[in-house]
Amino acid sequence: MSKDGTRPVTRIQLTGKTIWQVIGAVLLTLGGLWAMGQMRSLLWMLILSFFFSLALQPAVNWCVQRFGWRRGSAVGAIYGIGFLAGALMILILIPAITQLAQSIGESGSEWIANGSAWLSDTFGVEFPSPGTGDDVAQSTSQIVEDWAKGAIGNLVGIATSGVAFIFNIATIAMFTFYFTADAPRFQRTVLSHMSPESQQRVGWTWDEAIKQTGGYFYSRTLLMLINSTGFFFTMVLVGMPVAIALPLAVFGGFVSVFIPAIGTYIGAAIPILLTLAIQGLFGALVVLGYALVYQQIENYWLSPKISSKTMALNGAVAFGAALAGGAIAGPMGAFMALPVAALIMSFASNFTKSYDVVYHSPNDDRASDENETAESGSSTGNSPAG
Repeated sequence: MSKDGTRPVTRIQLTGKTIWQVIGAVLLTLGGLWAMGQMRSLLWMLILSFFFSLALQPAVNWCVQRFGWRRGSAVGAIYGIGFLAGALMILILIPAITQLAQSIGESGSEWIANGSAWLSDTFGVEFPSPGTGDDVAQSTSQIVEDWAKGAIGNLVGIATSGVAFIFNIATIAMFTFYFTADAPRFQRTVLSHMSPESQQRVGWTWDEAIKQTGGYFYSRTLLMLINSTGFFFTMVLVGMPVAIALPLAVFGGFVSVFIPAIGTYIGAAIPILLTLAIQGLFGALVVLGYALVYQQIENYWLSPKISSKTMALNGAVAFGAALAGGAIAGPMGAFMALPVAALIMSFASNFTKSYDVVYHSPNDDRASDENETAESGSSTGNSPAG
């Protein structure tokens, strides 16, 4: 404000050059947004490739340091192992899933009748019956037939778009290969355009992303193998056919490990229900007992041991991150959400200031224990003012 009490007036002069600069900036922005919209599939593949590269780099770095391999050779070896493992799983699981579907189609009506009778005798719960046993079998056969038609239609749709799908997979694999094999030079190129202080922060963030993402996938994969093996031998022990126990074990292990919070219950529910239908109540209770015991072992011993040097994430944050990732990018987004959330938590802890907590809430159990310890050594009371 000036001496005479009036506010200074800011004058903006618009010249022809300024107007054209604004128009040019708007057009460039709109053109960039249009180009990004046209290339959204390519951008999404680049993001996925970079993410998978972060997950592969710990293994590649280990091969380089341990065996002296070139980075490209290490990535190629990992690709080969992954391809062989995937092919083996397909060769084993496809016949097993086929036999499981046949068993459900052939014995579905009997399982429904047995389940209804057990619920009626045990809990007094009556379910409306579609009619006689022949009617139940016919209804079940119709359901299976409808499902088969839908599955065949889906397979035809996949076959017609198979070329595009294979091209996308090959593109992601190629970008991932280059991002991983040339990771040090790529990192140096990016950091060379930043100030020394920014290089320190971005470099730490980059290395932390490699650590968190790779550690997450390797620890989760190991836990999945352990849980699937336990599920498989437990179901075989109670008399489940191997061809049915195998896909159920893989499903239970994968879902319980890679889907936070509710995955534990979904992964155990399907094997338990099918064991109940095929082997009866005792077998289902054995599988349920295994799931409960294993979950405690994983929570209190296996997971802390295996994941002690990887990411640590609050359960509520993990669940919310999975829901958010699924809403944004579907199943792949939910799959990637946990390591991304762990990275965000790590960045926040590194880039924000933290202070010692001087206030002790009476509702904080740990604070209460500390206060009791302090009071036992001194009779002097504490107050907010003191």
